[in-house]
Amino acid sequence: MNKKNILFIFSLFVFFFSSIQACKKDGNPDGYSGPTPYHLVIPTGLPPMAIPANNPLTVEGVALGRKLFYDPILSRDLKMSCASCHNQAFAFSDSTLQFSIGVDGVAGNRNAMNLFNLGYQKEFFWDGGVSTLEDQVIGPIINPVEMHETIPNAIQKLRSDPFYPALFKKAFLTDSITTPLLMKAIAQFERTMVSGNSKYDQYKRGEATLTLQEMKGLDLFEDGTKGDCTHCHVMGSTFSDFEYRNTGLDSIYTDVGRYRITFVGSDSGKFKTPSLRNIALTAPYMHDGRFSTLQQCLDHYNTGFHYSDNLDITLKVTRKGRMNAQDMSDIIAFLHTLTDTGFIKNPLFRNPS
Repeated sequence: MNKKNILFIFSLFVFFFSSIQACKKDGNPDGYSGPTPYHLVIPTGLPPMAIPANNPLTVEGVALGRKLFYDPILSRDLKMSCASCHNQAFAFSDSTLQFSIGVDGVAGNRNAMNLFNLGYQKEFFWDGGVSTLEDQVIGPIINPVEMHETIPNAIQKLRSDPFYPALFKKAFLTDSITTPLLMKAIAQFERTMVSGNSKYDQYKRGEATLTLQEMKGLDLFEDGTKGDCTHCHVMGSTFSDFEYRNTGLDSIYTDVGRYRITFVGSDSGKFKTPSLRNIALTAPYMHDGRFSTLQQCLDHYNTGFHYSDNLDITLKVTRKGRMNAQDMSDIIAFLHTLTDTGFIKNPLFRNPS
């Protein structure tokens, strides 16, 4: 190789090295090229999930959201996190508590909802008070009987933290921590919390066999003259249509439910239909946690419901006492097949610290 070629190669090397150094000086000190797209695996049997274009899933965004979900920094007293009331072992519901206890020792008036398959829901909270997963992030933070913090205070704590500015920069290419980015990060993590590998799912895929009692329970669950559960808890997929219904819990409402949002009289006493996936793990039941067992729930739908003004049409035409004790026992056996043990043990959803 002659001297001219050596000089040319050396010049190229200097040029590329200088270019790399210039990139590092232009706000990218680690040569970071941007967030990595997150590959969300949807189990067979669940529908595709619509991800908002303005908040795509990224590895860095999900990791940030996961850290925030478990960090008590968002509460007023630095002692309560999202996970305090949404425990993975109970499908991200609140253990056996009827009402969660907030930072001031005050109990709420609604049972903490489970958190999984949130990306399929159209609205959030028992009354559908917000319409996006991003928007629901704020509610528990500012609620005076939950985390009881202000958003400005929460944002300032994150900005002053030695780690969060860098994590936000990796996730969103800016270390300017804002409320919308806080909302996006936690929503990203929550969208990854997909549950769809229960014994029932494995049965549908030909990977497991249901017992005779579980099969009988499945038949009764679908039978319009017995359990008649599928009008609200659509078979397979999400096991809910996520609509709002009055299920005859009361004749006089102490909680008006959906009416609180719409101010439409016919919405009084209506609450969102929860998913039955992982139902054996999420006691107590109903919006106010009044039932501590699945048997009590079935007793209600069999004989206990009230003929209230806004009672769902399905119950209005349902015969009370249509199920005997064995029928209900069989349905409960089937409901246990909806438990996704892999979901509640998945290390991707655990506290990262």
